[in-house]
Amino acid sequence: MSWPGDLHVRAEAIVAKYPETRSAVMPLLYLAMRREGRLTSEGMREVAEYTGLTPVQVESVASFYSMYKESVGDYIVSVCTSISCHLLGGDDVLEAVADEVEVPAGDTGADGLFSIEGVECIGACGGAPAIQVNYELVEGITPESGRRLCRWLDDDRPDVITSDHMQAEFGGPRSFEWGPEEPEGATGPVPAFGPLGTAGRRS
Repeated sequence: MSWPGDLHVRAEAIVAKYPETRSAVMPLLYLAMRREGRLTSEGMREVAEYTGLTPVQVESVASFYSMYKESVGDYIVSVCTSISCHLLGGDDVLEAVADEVEVPAGDTGADGLFSIEGVECIGACGGAPAIQVNYELVEGITPESGRRLCRWLDDDRPDVITSDHMQAEFGGPRSFEWGPEEPEGATGPVPAFGPLGTAGRRS
């Protein structure tokens, strides 16, 4: 196993939580993505070593779920186009952000900065239309605020993305009060999970 010490310790701690080591494959895939910025063959082989699976078995899990990506920009903008968001203009938001960054939906820009995708329900129907940037949620988005958000990402290139900041700057009505502000956020196209060490600034 070739992961460096701190990552190895985190991986071993994750594996230890499961009665069957193979059950740790999904959280370990997030660690692999966090390390490389995307999912690589080397990362999947590393996960296979920790879980006792073959690389092909790990790849079969990774290829089934949409959040494990082998080719992805620094900022993945996921626009919900399910029924609630669709009825309230989600398709217009998707078209606007794709146009703003000049990347077609379902693709990654040549410079590797943006990936744009239309996705199924992200669980924010009451705050539709909703989007995510690196899996951090923004509710009540409009085509124009979506464009502004993309311009901010392009101009400022923030290292950490948080829902609270984006909601305050670019969002509209929320489905409910979210509670205390979350200080940690996403540092790349990997969901920000504090217990897995994929949130906050990279060390």
